[in-house]
Amino acid sequence: MAEEELEFAPTIDNLLEQETLRWLFVGGKGGVGKTTCSCSIAIQLAQTGRKVLLISTDPAHNISDAFGQKFGPDPVPVDGVDNLSCMEIDPSSQMSGGLQSLQETNSEIAGIFKKIGLSIPGIDEISTFIQVMKFVKSMDHDITVFDTAPTGHTLRLLQMPGTVTKAIDMLRDLDSSFGGMLGQMSSFMGAGDKEQAFARLESFRDSINELSDQFKNPDLTTFVCVCIAEFLSIYETERLIQELTKLDLDVHNVIVNQLIVPDPANPCEMCLARYAIQQKYLAQVDELYDDFHVIKLPLQRKEVRKVDALKAFSENLRKRLVFPDNIQLPADK
Repeated sequence: MAEEELEFAPTIDNLLEQETLRWLFVGGKGGVGKTTCSCSIAIQLAQTGRKVLLISTDPAHNISDAFGQKFGPDPVPVDGVDNLSCMEIDPSSQMSGGLQSLQETNSEIAGIFKKIGLSIPGIDEISTFIQVMKFVKSMDHDITVFDTAPTGHTLRLLQMPGTVTKAIDMLRDLDSSFGGMLGQMSSFMGAGDKEQAFARLESFRDSINELSDQFKNPDLTTFVCVCIAEFLSIYETERLIQELTKLDLDVHNVIVNQLIVPDPANPCEMCLARYAIQQKYLAQVDELYDDFHVIKLPLQRKEVRKVDALKAFSENLRKRLVFPDNIQLPADK
């Protein structure tokens, strides 16, 4: 069957053709080439003429290394790629530049929860992330691509809206049950009075809910999972997809990276053994995600670094990877 006739073609063309797409997350287990794929997707989106912003929210940033260009907490155009800018954000550290005042304002919200003894893991990160989103929305970009931290961090981030809403509701219940307690604590909470404190919290909740609504809208947001053809990576990917589905986030693209394509004329015993293992897990991926766009990317002979290499590699996202059909696999020993 011709590739264009496939309902779920093994390319990212479906993302490039989705003109309403506003937010695109790329995530997966560490070490699978997630940043390379994020950069490549961003390049392909930029080549459609859309203004693209690529953001790293992984504290171990790699975007600067990938492009060979220094990025920081403010958007910087990528040399050699029209319509693409990058920025690197560490949600756990103090921001600088245009985001510093935004973070200082929003850190008051996290402080309110902490000062009254409500522990919400990740509240500082989500407070900063909301301000990042507001900062991004104020700029002239058509689509934002997030190179996310490994799976656990990403899931905590996406689960935060419900957690904060419950915490605010809990404060409301406490206020109803214990009369003037919160009113007496309002100056300690950093607000002139109780209602000002609640107004800040409600505004914070509104921001989270707005963000959550956008992320749950498949016309606006999708998540691309990156894995390699190994048991642990595929297991992690399935866990991620199940969690994303529970959170009502759209995910219909899976990238399988670093695949060996043997040369029938020059077989390598080690390569063939690895190829056999990968093909076993690829069969599982095809069965698990028969209603997904499964994009298969070849293992590269060299590191994919700098703009020219990333541009060349990104073309693989729009091709169907073909494996030779005359490979003689080594017998099991």
